[in-house]
Amino acid sequence: MVIIGCDFHSGFQQIAIFDNQTGEFQERKLLHPAEATEFYRSQPEPVRVGMEAGAPCQWFRRLLQECGHELWVGDAAKIRAAEVRKQKTDRRDAELILKLMLEERFPRIWLPSEAERDVRQLLMDRHHRVRARTQVKNQLQSLALNQGLQKGKKLWSEAGREQLRELPMMEHAARRRDHLLAKVEQLDGEISGLDALVRQQAEARPEARRLMTHPGVGPQTALATVLTLGEVSRFASAKQVASYLGLIPGEYSSGNKQRLGHISKQGSSLMRFLLVEAGQTAARNDAQLRRAYARLAAKKCRAVAKVMIARRLAVRLYWMLRRNWTYAELARHAGEPGSFCGAQ
Repeated sequence: MVIIGCDFHSGFQQIAIFDNQTGEFQERKLLHPAEATEFYRSQPEPVRVGMEAGAPCQWFRRLLQECGHELWVGDAAKIRAAEVRKQKTDRRDAELILKLMLEERFPRIWLPSEAERDVRQLLMDRHHRVRARTQVKNQLQSLALNQGLQKGKKLWSEAGREQLRELPMMEHAARRRDHLLAKVEQLDGEISGLDALVRQQAEARPEARRLMTHPGVGPQTALATVLTLGEVSRFASAKQVASYLGLIPGEYSSGNKQRLGHISKQGSSLMRFLLVEAGQTAARNDAQLRRAYARLAAKKCRAVAKVMIARRLAVRLYWMLRRNWTYAELARHAGEPGSFCGAQ
């Protein structure tokens, strides 16, 4: 079998090729996309290609799939940590990836399917439009406050928007206000359409429907959890899930001193955002989470308490996926020895 270590760039890729039948080793530089397409389509037998995670390479993944080749994607930080030398070149990177694959030390990571990646784009599209709407609303709030109109969230009601439209302003301020109001209405319509698509995708997945039985967990959070965690059996414990999502503290301990920092934020930023948002609603509707939130908010602060609730919610959703539980079944098992509470 031919094994290839690939250092992927947007315009080209440097590859190190090893044939384990003949022992032959080669190096090549392939320009994108023409030379790379020709090379991989010309291979008589399926090859195994290894590369680092993070490269924008959807077309390349699709090419390898069409050709019947096998793609391994590895943790970029762990791959780089395997090389102690200070010299870093494209050729060395490709050779390092090939070496790790041959020595069975390649830090391979789980990959979602192309269909799952496409649905992730739906979630990201909605997320970015919601953020854009928030920015526009903040500008309108500033315009309203400058004119002495203090309505808070009521500004977005029909009466509040009408009152904002009728505020006397000078020419350019009025033009900006009208443009921003039109932008909010446009984004409201776009987000409503995306919400319908997200709900449709969530309802089509039994796992997401079970997660939505938990208070505070809507279609966005449920669908994102299913698509982000994937096959939950790959996580040995709930602690690994919290680490995967970047909800555990960084640690800088040595000797007899333990130093814990802020959360690592090494996972999906979208997933953390959704868990924090859903956690606040869940804490209002679940007695156990509400008590935990109130206790830590009084001891530390509300920001720390929100992150804690997000982590506990992630643990709950993990166990609901792993045990095929609804929220009612989760609550029933909560007090049993060895339940999910002990893993929090």
